[in-house]
Amino acid sequence: MKERAAGFLLMCGIVPLALLGYLIIVAIGFCGPVSRARAGVRALDHFVNASVLNGYAWESVSSHAWRERDKLWAKLIIRIADLIQQGHCERANKREQALVDFALARGLEQPTIK
Repeated sequence: MKERAAGFLLMCGIVPLALLGYLIIVAIGFCGPVSRARAGVRALDHFVNASVLNGYAWESVSSHAWRERDKLWAKLIIRIADLIQQGHCERANKREQALVDFALARGLEQPTIK
């Protein structure tokens, strides 16, 4: 119960900041440093993976899709990504799988509030 209450309070502060962050990413994407916009998009990618696709917070949608490539949603993501960059999801997974293994070996997916 403590974890749910803490999560709710944290999200009350984070969600408005996330919306502000999204607007900043859009503005910076048009007229700011590309590296800052890229970092924001990467963070948003990880957020979507964790919240929408029930993936790990430290993994991108692309990497997760490659790991789960036999599932329908993953096949769709891989197909869309391949239209933009051939083999993108496989490369993302090769780059991120060591981080996923590292985090799982240390139990980082476990609750921190008990």
